[in-house]
Amino acid sequence: MVFSGIAFISVFLFAVFVLYTLIPQIKIKNILLIIFSLIFYSVGEPKYVFLMIGSAFFNYICGILVSGKSKKIWLVISIVLNLSCLILFKYSAFFINEINKISGSDIKAAHITMPIGISFFTFQAMSYVIDVYRKETPYQKNFLNVLLYISFFPQLIAGPIIKYHDMENEIIERKQSVDDIEYGIRRFIKGLSKKVLISNTIAYIVDSLMAMSFPWTFFSAWVMAIGYTLQIYYDFSGYSDMAIGLGRMFGFHFKENFNYPYASSTIKEFWRRWHISLSTWFKEYVYIPLGGNRRGKKRTFINKYIVFILTGIWHGANWTFLFWGLFHGLFITLEDTKHLSINNIKSKFIKHIFTMLVVIVAFVVFRADSIGQGITIIVHMFTFRQDVYADSLVVSLMTPYNILMLLAGVICSFPWVILLKNKIKKTGSTALTNAAHIISGVILLLLLLLCMMSLASGSYNPFIYFRF
Repeated sequence: MVFSGIAFISVFLFAVFVLYTLIPQIKIKNILLIIFSLIFYSVGEPKYVFLMIGSAFFNYICGILVSGKSKKIWLVISIVLNLSCLILFKYSAFFINEINKISGSDIKAAHITMPIGISFFTFQAMSYVIDVYRKETPYQKNFLNVLLYISFFPQLIAGPIIKYHDMENEIIERKQSVDDIEYGIRRFIKGLSKKVLISNTIAYIVDSLMAMSFPWTFFSAWVMAIGYTLQIYYDFSGYSDMAIGLGRMFGFHFKENFNYPYASSTIKEFWRRWHISLSTWFKEYVYIPLGGNRRGKKRTFINKYIVFILTGIWHGANWTFLFWGLFHGLFITLEDTKHLSINNIKSKFIKHIFTMLVVIVAFVVFRADSIGQGITIIVHMFTFRQDVYADSLVVSLMTPYNILMLLAGVICSFPWVILLKNKIKKTGSTALTNAAHIISGVILLLLLLLCMMSLASGSYNPFIYFRF
């Protein structure tokens, strides 16, 4: 089940929200959320719902054990077993295939379907145990509280990755206010619109080009590259918006996961704004424990490369993801090199263009089926080759609606709406603020109607982060 589905919006969400609102006691509310979260997950992964419950129980026990004697041993055991589970389901087939290629052997890989969201709920489970080990939080005596933390449906499938210490207090005590409900609904519609209207539309263009049998051209390569850069942002940030909105409707305050990353002027800034929950997870649980930037420049570079390698691998079992991580790690390193740093460029516009060029090129390989295919597309981005059939396909995909969504994707990737809101607030005019609030509400209702019409028509509705 996905958020951008009619069944979820009109049946599942309506049922859980009404029941949750009617129940007065927090403990019963939590049980209700657990039941609906397990139903939510089992719709897509009925056989793996027990794996998720088992993961929650194992880490619950580890949380108790790392609070006592031999806590370091139990921490290592918990990390090893969590990562082993992740490797088994997500990477084992890849490793076996690579061994076969290198050795010429014919080892048969077992057909194992990757559980949806395993990368997300495994990292959250590890966060809980590590937080308890560090004494940043006491261990949970109530297993249901740990199960809710790991299984809570708004962030279960695609994050944000919520660290336990950020959610602990609200599991035990929270309030459901009218303001939070209104904010949550608005945020959910915003995310739904980004996913359904922009990302899905652009996804059709990108997937059509990636599936074509014609040679790549300058035109088709750039449309695909820019298109995918927009698609993945609106797909993932839209889902994060919906998750944050849903959490707020039930009284949870999740941290932001995206902050207009395409407005960045450096790669460092990009990573402060892109998939914030993942980058902060690696920072807190990998980069800082490795020594961070406290052990000299060489060690700092090594630590950063380790983080970016792991970031790439986290996304999936393909060399393209590793290349993507290393590519970003390279430019992060160059930014720290005095003579090669992008900070030496005075023009903010040029710095922004350079940053986006790096981001776009990296995403080409990220989207490609192989590094070779990605490099082929990149080469054609910088050579003026033409092919009548490939370019005709691009022209046929550039319908007025598709062009409109591409333009909307570019425009809305910058924080002009926030700047406008801040200007209105600075006027101090209550009437103007109220009018803007009402107008934005009407716009959101219209967007919701368009989304429902699009979903009802059975339009293209892929979801990138199901792969991860």
